[in-house]
Amino acid sequence: MSTIALDRGVRHGFALAWRGILKIRKNPEQLADVTIAPIILLVMFTYLFGGALAGNTDAYLQMLVPGILVMNILQASMTAGVQLNTDVSKGVFDRFRAMPIARSAPLVGAVLADVVRYVVCVVVLLIIATVMGYRVQTGPAELLIAAGLAIAFGLCFCWASVFVGMLLKTPQAVQGIMIVLIMPLTFGSNVFVGTSTMPGWLKAWADISPVSLMSDALRGLLNGGAIAGPLIGSLIWMAGAVAVFFPLAMWAYRRRV
Repeated sequence: MSTIALDRGVRHGFALAWRGILKIRKNPEQLADVTIAPIILLVMFTYLFGGALAGNTDAYLQMLVPGILVMNILQASMTAGVQLNTDVSKGVFDRFRAMPIARSAPLVGAVLADVVRYVVCVVVLLIIATVMGYRVQTGPAELLIAAGLAIAFGLCFCWASVFVGMLLKTPQAVQGIMIVLIMPLTFGSNVFVGTSTMPGWLKAWADISPVSLMSDALRGLLNGGAIAGPLIGSLIWMAGAVAVFFPLAMWAYRRRV
């Protein structure tokens, strides 16, 4: 891709990202999954299982919050695929094709618009967690790095949702498939419990899963502890997700429209 084409794609992508942000502004109920859902999960797991799993809820909260953040960011990433599929079904992409914009701009715009959702998720979750007793054990720099890393994680894995959204025919099918894919990733990880008591086959996967590695990286940044290993593993997964799913998403997009 030439420098001019790349610049054109980026500019048009940001323009369509603004369209997505305006849609969120006009329909703020779209943020329910990054505001209400994280609060419900955090409260439920902390007070129902925290005492049994960690001895007391305060200790469990320190372990749980970074993992819940990763889990909710990943769940929020499926919205882009659902929204793009809806736009295709409504004929919005027919209008895009008639406009002099970069071919990739509608997909890039949808992914970039989701940054707003990820930021809201991070802010809401950390505020509620702080009210419940969670405390960041490091400094402001580590907190900002952790927030940026969580948002980047969502942006990278969002391309899987975009691929599924372009591949399937209905928004309901996209949502169903993404739930089926995301649930094993989140529950087969160390978000809620450590991996030491898991069966060997499950532990082998959970120790290297992207959700576990990102959760450990955020725990290191927010609570203190080892960062390098989990961070490197997370970055490898993120780069791999973009390398695999971005070309697949573009292929499915060209095939669909």
